[in-house]
Amino acid sequence: MHPFPPVPHVDDAPDALLESGHLWLLEAVAGAPLRFRLRESGLIEFGDANRVYGSPDELPPQYRHVVRHIQETLDREALRAALKDVEAITFFGEAMQYRGLEYDWARTPSFLGTDIWSAETERFRPPDAVDGIFERLGLAAVNPIDQELRARDFDPASYRIPDSAWYDGPAAGVVVRDKSGHRGRLPNPTVQMADASDPEALEKTTAADLADRYGSHRRLTRLSERLREVGQPVTVEALLERTLDSAFRELDPRRFETSLDRGAVRAELAGRIGQFVNEQ
Repeated sequence: MHPFPPVPHVDDAPDALLESGHLWLLEAVAGAPLRFRLRESGLIEFGDANRVYGSPDELPPQYRHVVRHIQETLDREALRAALKDVEAITFFGEAMQYRGLEYDWARTPSFLGTDIWSAETERFRPPDAVDGIFERLGLAAVNPIDQELRARDFDPASYRIPDSAWYDGPAAGVVVRDKSGHRGRLPNPTVQMADASDPEALEKTTAADLADRYGSHRRLTRLSERLREVGQPVTVEALLERTLDSAFRELDPRRFETSLDRGAVRAELAGRIGQFVNEQ
């Protein structure tokens, strides 16, 4: 599987990026890097920024939601129809999970595509093609802020980064690309991430606290609808797995580095979900 392309700060990007031609400005989202490709067997191989996993089950729990989303959503037949060798294509993007920004998780896709690499041409697809390819395969791409902007009209020093498409607040930055494969990132200095959660508050969180938050009637109703959309019955076990997926996605990863017991969280949620299913 092809590695992630480097995306240096625009100040360190190749001079050619801003010298001539046209630029695509894309929202830089605060997610976790994820890449994947379809194998001839029909299975999907996943990797992050550093390694390729032998099995989807090997990915950290924060990736459960995005693995399930891609496995259920990717149009394998459309991909096979378009390519002679499906394994020659590597898809890149962001697994939209908590990394210091509280996105509107209910409307933010689990995966936002950013790049597509073809081993046959040994090139990344141009930015104006990426969005359409992901859409035809059933997946969302990161949203463009501006397209075909003349490079000489873009000044990183004075550029005002717009609001994010995925929560009520400013974007974490922008990624600047051209058709030649040059790219750079312009972070938003007003967006502070990383240490958003108080360690003391993390330690005091109980399994019941998390079950109250992630086992709400509203959330369980939404997840039940998703199960029906993919043709699965709404059982306690199926709904529990979906609920855990969403909890791991939205929680600070440090939450389970405390004394909090995952088994206790699962048990608390199972009780609430059992009651919810019985009332339907």
